[in-house]
Amino acid sequence: MATATAPSNALAKHAADPINQKLTAADKVELYRKMVRIRKFEQVSLQHYQAGRMGGFLHLYIGQESVAVGTVSVMGENDHVITAYRDHGHALAVGMGMNECMAELFGKATGCSRGKGGSMHYFAPDKNYWGGHGIVAGQTPLGLGLAYGLKYRGLKGAALCFLGDGAVNQGAFHESLNLAELWDLPVIYVIENNGYSMGTSQQRSSAYQDFLAKRAEGYGMAWEQFNGEDVYEVRAGVGRAIARAHNESKPSILEIATYRWEGHSVADANKFKYRTKEEVEKFQNDHDPIQVWKRNLLTEGVATEEELKKIDKEAQKEAEDSAEFAKSSPYPEPETIFEDVYWEVDNKTEAGQTGRHFFND
Repeated sequence: MATATAPSNALAKHAADPINQKLTAADKVELYRKMVRIRKFEQVSLQHYQAGRMGGFLHLYIGQESVAVGTVSVMGENDHVITAYRDHGHALAVGMGMNECMAELFGKATGCSRGKGGSMHYFAPDKNYWGGHGIVAGQTPLGLGLAYGLKYRGLKGAALCFLGDGAVNQGAFHESLNLAELWDLPVIYVIENNGYSMGTSQQRSSAYQDFLAKRAEGYGMAWEQFNGEDVYEVRAGVGRAIARAHNESKPSILEIATYRWEGHSVADANKFKYRTKEEVEKFQNDHDPIQVWKRNLLTEGVATEEELKKIDKEAQKEAEDSAEFAKSSPYPEPETIFEDVYWEVDNKTEAGQTGRHFFND
């Protein structure tokens, strides 16, 4: 199982990184706000899922908020994000609204995927956010494709492709690594290592030496492993990979140690059978990324306890309001079932009408 080291002078070390020196006091508070918004959204969605108001699965991001927020905070105009099924945190981090995200969980037409995707399929192309994918490692070749598109178009950008530690053993991921290094594509594979592949510990599911990311050496690819509970450390590590992608058009694998508080999904009834209650409580009490960042803000004198409590209350209200919005929204009309399948068909392009999109002369 991946472990995270206790915050100490490490915070000061990574705070000194040039990318973090650029942060203003307002920037630091905003990072806190974004993490809290994710936490409150997830907690409220859990309440409604348990009340039977949502169908399908619900994979919560509680405990991992600093990874998505820290990563997204260093992205530039031509940087893109694609992720797996635990996608709510990334969606809110890139700027998606709570209303559209919550409505999607309720299967409502006002959802970001018009109620047809559910928890695992959030999308916001206008924010360079490409999902939300339910197939384990299925997003990894798609992330590669995003990077290929950037290079083909001559844009200085990167494709950040998130995956869990369980996805590193899938063939599609390794095929993607091969092409990424072979073609010098600016893709960054971010392994959010929360220690468990569903209910199986990392030691029982993966053969590796030291770190999962070290497998990159088999492809001659750059890699790095670091702690995910410290936003400063996340920003510094991801910043190095983005610089490599932008300036050298080279891929990277990043392994970020984190921890999910809940089960694999809310339907996971065995979350205390494959890990102990003491282990979960240890991470909740000693390694909560929000509390780590809160202590940092207070220590630096960036914010007061009262200001941060106000942010907490605002985020709670926003999450509760989004649930009310979702409950009052209509379900998709049955006749829309054939819409949103092919963009070309929906938009009545020539390719959509002729079926020759991939075979043009």
